[in-house]
Amino acid sequence: MILLTNSSLPPQVDLVPAIQALKKELNAVILAHYYQVDEIQDVADFIGDSLDLSRKAAETDADVIVFCGVHFMAETAKVLSPHKQVLLPDLQAGCSLAESAPADDFAEFIAQHPDHLVVNYVNTSAAVKALTDYCVTSSNAVQVIQSLPPDRKIIFGPDKFLGDWVQKESGRDMLLWDGSCEVHELFSEQAILELKQENPEAKVLVHPECPAPVRNLGDVIGSTKRLLEAVANGDPKGSYIVVTEPGIIHKMKEAAPEATFLMAPAEVAGSEKGSCTTCNTCPHMRRNTLEKLYLCMKNRSPEIVLDEEIIRKARLPIERMLKIG
Repeated sequence: MILLTNSSLPPQVDLVPAIQALKKELNAVILAHYYQVDEIQDVADFIGDSLDLSRKAAETDADVIVFCGVHFMAETAKVLSPHKQVLLPDLQAGCSLAESAPADDFAEFIAQHPDHLVVNYVNTSAAVKALTDYCVTSSNAVQVIQSLPPDRKIIFGPDKFLGDWVQKESGRDMLLWDGSCEVHELFSEQAILELKQENPEAKVLVHPECPAPVRNLGDVIGSTKRLLEAVANGDPKGSYIVVTEPGIIHKMKEAAPEATFLMAPAEVAGSEKGSCTTCNTCPHMRRNTLEKLYLCMKNRSPEIVLDEEIIRKARLPIERMLKIG
């Protein structure tokens, strides 16, 4: 039983059944990204990557979408379900990667390169998506880039490390925006090498938002869904070094309860050992809690509100991507 005691609420609210009751009352669907804390994943209707969750929510008859993730994800849900109410438990749950590409700055960058197609990772604000020709996910980025006319120049944003990986995998030269994810860029190459030496049988699972030296250590490189599939289809009693946000381990343990999961440390300047085993969690994802989930459903706030023109323009690059794969 998980209780909430708050002077403005009835004492000792049992959160899980209270959330389930509100979900029924609101005709709501609860979405949780893989990087959410375990207890939020356990009450969610769907768990997954951001775009996949938004698409699933759009297919439901729910009137309310509660997105346990970060701000750009909830915006994407609103873009795909403009007539549904979209709630985010903590409006301050941002994303360092999305915020590395402010819309005004990105528009100026595009204006400096008018002959380029604009391709953006879905980890961007709706305003940046509205400036975009094609969106991509980490699962389909290579496929989308390879489908574009070979004579067209390409701007790729906002993640320079994902863009570097896509360039290598696709063979296409691209102009990369200088953005990154504060979690994935901090993984320690040296600490992972040490883990590999201590656990030579372990498979290294790496997200492509990591820098090239870290990616080069991976046995499997791919989206969170791809890494989860590698566990589900791998040795059920195997060992895995996980080089992405540790929230994914909750689902990995469900897929392989007898497997061993070793979280790759992050590199921290000034640390005695040069690395940190708790610094690889996303502080923005962790702003969401069961208490905030309950309160946002009870108050139907904070709500994501977008301009209709932004919704229309931001939807186009997503639709173009989905036609490709």
